[in-house]
Amino acid sequence: MRYFTHLALASGACLALPAAPLHAADAPWPARPITIVVTYPPGGGADLMARLIAPALGRELGQTVVVENRPGAGGQIGASYVAKAAPDGYTLMVDASSYAVISSLYPRLPYDPAKAFRAIGVLARYPNVLVANPSFPASSVKEVLALARQKPGTVAYASSGNGSAQHLSGVLFEQRANVDLLHVPYKGGGPAMTDVIAGQVPLFFANVASSLQHIKAGKLRPLAVTSDTRTSALPSVPTMQEAGVAGYEVYEWNAAFLPSATPDAVVAKLSDALHKVMGSPEIKQRVAELGGEVVAAPPAEAARFIDAQTRKWAKVIKDGNVKPE
Repeated sequence: MRYFTHLALASGACLALPAAPLHAADAPWPARPITIVVTYPPGGGADLMARLIAPALGRELGQTVVVENRPGAGGQIGASYVAKAAPDGYTLMVDASSYAVISSLYPRLPYDPAKAFRAIGVLARYPNVLVANPSFPASSVKEVLALARQKPGTVAYASSGNGSAQHLSGVLFEQRANVDLLHVPYKGGGPAMTDVIAGQVPLFFANVASSLQHIKAGKLRPLAVTSDTRTSALPSVPTMQEAGVAGYEVYEWNAAFLPSATPDAVVAKLSDALHKVMGSPEIKQRVAELGGEVVAAPPAEAARFIDAQTRKWAKVIKDGNVKPE
């Protein structure tokens, strides 16, 4: 916060007049530090993205940008906080792809995502990768499907919880391939990954970034990536469509949001700064190292993308009768 001193007044008559306050609106934006609220705990994908861009965004805007984690209730706590924040551009939210499914999973949210926020940019997207424990007899998606059709409801896959990105990846897989798998939910991606590596559950639709080291170490066998093209992080691994599951495409992504009433001029300036930050070679290289790709979609394009994702997953959730608990 900046503090200003009033100019010395020259006459007794002027002393009788009240000092005119300097409002924030009178100063060019941004005039003070900006807070990025992350709706998940430290260490996750959204948190990683926020902390990756915060220093560069601060340099671009000429202000300090701090990251504040407000996790809980599937992202609802942090989102509720940002929805109620002053629409002045000083509080923004970096969320994950769960933003597009939360309204279908939780019909009674404390806010309406479509009305509470305006997207200022999709930042990056990351494919998942279907991995198997090396001892699992199936070494390809084709063989997984054969086993699943031979013994419906017995081939198990782990996820980080009901309604999670990994769970919905599995539900879409079942729908597109017309098979019935056994879903084994965990309380977090870490425990799920640990049990797949240990052989307790054979399959996992893992995040490329979190599974890459285990794949390289031979602890997990990659069967297919969920993107529409192969990822540079795993160039020899086919896409799910190449592996025989038509129409299958899944990404985890991160996007930035502001309260919906934020002025257009502020949205434009912040969006432009984000676009420059995401276009930098350093950010692109780091995202690529994590198995993803920079998107840097501007507000209008971001809104269309998120709307399409919301409609897609609403259908998957409804058709799969997916419940959060």
